[in-house]
Amino acid sequence: MTSSTTVILITIAVYLIGMISIGAIFAKKNKSSDDFYLGGRKLGPFVTAMSAEASDMSGWLLMGLPAVALMTGIPEAFWTALGLAAGTYLNWLFVAKKLRVYSHKINTVTLPDFFSKRFGDKAHILTAISAIFIVIFFVPYTASGFAACGKLFSSLFGMDYFTAMIISAAVIALYCTLGGFLAASTTDFIQSIVMTIALVVVLGFSEGMISGFGNVFANVASLDGYMDLFKGFNVATGETMSYGALPVASTLAWGLGYFGMPHILLRFMAIKDEKKLKTSRRVASVWVVISMGVAVLIGITGYSLMKAGIIGPYESATAAETIIVDIAKFLSQYGYIPALTAGIILAGILASTMSTADSQLLAAASSISQNLLEETFKIKMSQKTSLWIARISVIVISIIAVFLASDPNSSVFQIVSFAWAGFGAVFGPVMLFSLFWKRANKWGALAGMLSGGITVLVWKLVIRYFFKGTVLDFYELLPAFIIACIAIVVLSLLTKAPDKEITNTFDAVSKKK
Repeated sequence: MTSSTTVILITIAVYLIGMISIGAIFAKKNKSSDDFYLGGRKLGPFVTAMSAEASDMSGWLLMGLPAVALMTGIPEAFWTALGLAAGTYLNWLFVAKKLRVYSHKINTVTLPDFFSKRFGDKAHILTAISAIFIVIFFVPYTASGFAACGKLFSSLFGMDYFTAMIISAAVIALYCTLGGFLAASTTDFIQSIVMTIALVVVLGFSEGMISGFGNVFANVASLDGYMDLFKGFNVATGETMSYGALPVASTLAWGLGYFGMPHILLRFMAIKDEKKLKTSRRVASVWVVISMGVAVLIGITGYSLMKAGIIGPYESATAAETIIVDIAKFLSQYGYIPALTAGIILAGILASTMSTADSQLLAAASSISQNLLEETFKIKMSQKTSLWIARISVIVISIIAVFLASDPNSSVFQIVSFAWAGFGAVFGPVMLFSLFWKRANKWGALAGMLSGGITVLVWKLVIRYFFKGTVLDFYELLPAFIIACIAIVVLSLLTKAPDKEITNTFDAVSKKK
């Protein structure tokens, strides 16, 4: 092992030990499963903002997005980033405060429980369906995070992919099991800072190696469509692509997913003072715009680095997901300080994946232990037992995710996009109608969840497979979101209106300033 590799390894080890230590510290503050899953609603505005966005971005920010920008040019990366930036802002603007107030008023700590109490579903059908969908989409989402960590260590140290992935998963599961929501939120806040440092350092180093952004853009200027918002260029094949109105619309639809992301919505519910959400919104929105802009620039700069033989060459966007890892490896050759810097960059990639995986583990675990066992199946247990069941659920889900992440050739970007569509379609429309339409009832909510989830699965696995390259080959979130909205309205109007107790609560929340 070289001295530079040793420095990198020590840097990453210090970071991982720090994350586990945070879990151990917050373990003492978890007195019940409610504390474990929502932290007693004690989050401050900055932790709320940055933990929400760090848990949102995942390894996609430092691996998937730069790879897409590098291998296909501006269009897909730009429109995706624009949709996500708009979705982030609108979610904080319209959903955050009202959900915080509403969830506090009806005393809910999980998303499935919120839907059941909001719509007066005493049979907990909505709880069960919500919990099942959370597990269906979060387990592969968590697996994508484990896969990203495995790729990182495998590429960097030449380790066996599966071994590297298991080590990463074990660390994430450990601090989640110990500290729960407060540990995940605090580590996410720290990880967002590490991610930011990594992005800025990588961009600065890359730009310096190419002697300025003038050369960066001059190198891609000859690629027909690479910098055109409505074309695109496939670097692997050398072909110019077409990016019309429908692909733009379906890519912008990524922003719709925010309204249904359980791990983000839980941050809204957990803030200590809803009056501080305006500060959180500003911090989150600015960070998202800057971080995604830098990630796209890294991808564009990556083409020049690849042309110069510093990284790559890559045969596909999936292969290019190691772009930042490869840049860090190149940097580490030039002494202890560059090696330390490379270690920080690589810790940033770990941060981006861990910050999402921990939140997903908690959301999926709460669905099993609290929403299914306690609320749906009415299994009575003490606070201590409930807390242990919650921790065991985290471990079990981690093990399942490890098996799903066993394929080193899986694409982080593709897995994340599928799970994102699932959550956006299943929960996004229901969340919006639950907060803004008094007439919505439990049958409409149920129809919206089922139609949204089924449409995502059918569109992704059937329609896009058999009609690849046609007008029907676009992101499954857009049609699924629209169909779910229609289902909510139609079923709500065709069935009995909500009880007066439910509408009175809705009015009370709506009138609160």
